[in-house]
Amino acid sequence: VQLQASGGGLVQPGGSLRLSCAASGKIYSIPYMAWHRQAPGKQRELVASVHSIVTTYADSVKGRFTISRDNAKNTVYLQMNSLKPEDTAVYYCYADIRVYAGRPMRNYWGQGTLVTVSS
Repeated sequence: VQLQASGGGLVQPGGSLRLSCAASGKIYSIPYMAWHRQAPGKQRELVASVHSIVTTYADSVKGRFTISRDNAKNTVYLQMNSLKPEDTAVYYCYADIRVYAGRPMRNYWGQGTLVTVSS
């Protein structure tokens, strides 16, 4: 199983970006998917998550970021609007994946995609 993230880049303050993360390989179910980020010199933090249809957000991104998923494509998205310089970080997708029915879930991380918000 692999998670492949994409969509990062350079954007001006106030701009928007959409990140995508697709899971591939042998997959039975993906109950939980999330986006984390790590800014230079800081610890990795949870940005947003989706479990079934329930979404959660860090206070710093509420009202600006939207997490969504396409179960048919095993893909999670992060729509980021009104971006601020403090959103600059490497963004990582995360998923709890069950490979076979009845087997324990395992956690997987994507490779990270850099988002830079700067004028």
